[in-house]
Amino acid sequence: MTVSASPSVEALPHWEETPEDLPAAIREIKSAIRASIESSGRSVEQVAQALEERIAERVRVIEAAKAAGESIWPEIDFDDIARGTVTEAQRDLVKTRGCLVVRGHFDREQALEWDRSILDYVEGNHFFEDYRGSGDDFFASVGSRPEIYPIYWSHAQMQARQSDRMAAVQSFMNNLWTSTSMDVEWFDPERDSLYPDRIRRRPEGADSAGLGTHIDTGTLDLWMTKAYQRAFRHVYDGSIEEYDPWDATFRTEGPQYPGTTMCSAFRTFQGWTALSDMDFDQGVLHAIPIPETMAYLLLRPMLDDTDDDDMCGVMVNKVFPINEKWHELPMQALSGIPSVRAGDSVWWHCDLVHGVAPVFDQQGWGNVMYIPAAPWCPRNREYAPIAFEAFATGSSPSDFPAEHYERQWPDRFSVEELNDRGRRGFGIAD
Repeated sequence: MTVSASPSVEALPHWEETPEDLPAAIREIKSAIRASIESSGRSVEQVAQALEERIAERVRVIEAAKAAGESIWPEIDFDDIARGTVTEAQRDLVKTRGCLVVRGHFDREQALEWDRSILDYVEGNHFFEDYRGSGDDFFASVGSRPEIYPIYWSHAQMQARQSDRMAAVQSFMNNLWTSTSMDVEWFDPERDSLYPDRIRRRPEGADSAGLGTHIDTGTLDLWMTKAYQRAFRHVYDGSIEEYDPWDATFRTEGPQYPGTTMCSAFRTFQGWTALSDMDFDQGVLHAIPIPETMAYLLLRPMLDDTDDDDMCGVMVNKVFPINEKWHELPMQALSGIPSVRAGDSVWWHCDLVHGVAPVFDQQGWGNVMYIPAAPWCPRNREYAPIAFEAFATGSSPSDFPAEHYERQWPDRFSVEELNDRGRRGFGIAD
């Protein structure tokens, strides 16, 4: 069936490809969004204030929890997820915070063995001799080389991606969302698309500049494309009280504008699996555990303290930046993960603001493999054959720099080693 958003949002100008004249397009969309919001009977400032009050309350709760010495990131044992014994209170906390640490997702010895096998894989194929430096501007900033390995098709990564234990956690994550609305199933919460990503190996003694706070959902396309205008309709039509960061309506339709840090897939959660033990103060992931912050980011440029052709510094082909200058309120809630052990996994809502803290003379290794929850949906179904072609040829996936280190590596994971879950994830089996 045909579904639509509110009339004022449907009338917004939109650009399905990157506008040639970005300043002019920014001026046009800001004027249109402001008018759309004001058609609700409230000013942009009044709508922003209502949202700020909602976020400020979350900030106060988080600050009080920190003062009491509580872990801000929810923690759930994998066995409870597998047995279906996660309590309603635990589930509610994950939805409130938008993030989770899964304890014992994989056996610790299994994770450590995967870590050893990855090292054998890259060393045996002379990766370090052939390494040409970071292929993208974003991760080049971390300062230790290499820290992010452009490796996708090791046995460790593929075994984890297509495992039953990974599927159980992805299903739990996906089912936190409302995946069906308006008589449309926006995604299948029980089927993952095996979105391929890289690994990080940061050695003991490393100095790393970390990564600034950002989001990966998109850039100017979040304001300028029809699908995102519909997805964030309650931000753009002034009905901010109805905004729900867990509503998948329209979220799986539109891709991002092209860029070196883009993601063609829809992810309910980003995530990584720890391949080493990591202490909380050793350059770890931090996030703003308030999923509603996305609405704040989208409304912030509409206030009158920004220039008409400025979206608080957001541009195409660069990561969406979050900083004290424009986003002081939610930045107060920035919170790091607790210490983790090899085999634990860490997850954060796809819209969550996150970054990585810097570290000097790191104590212990900091090794992870990035595996998200990317449920089967039209957008991910379109990307699946592209990912499969990269897998079959040992190439770097199209969302990442075209480095292609693994093409000639004879011991990468093979098509014949895919199980049923892996074949379904690549769309080569029903």
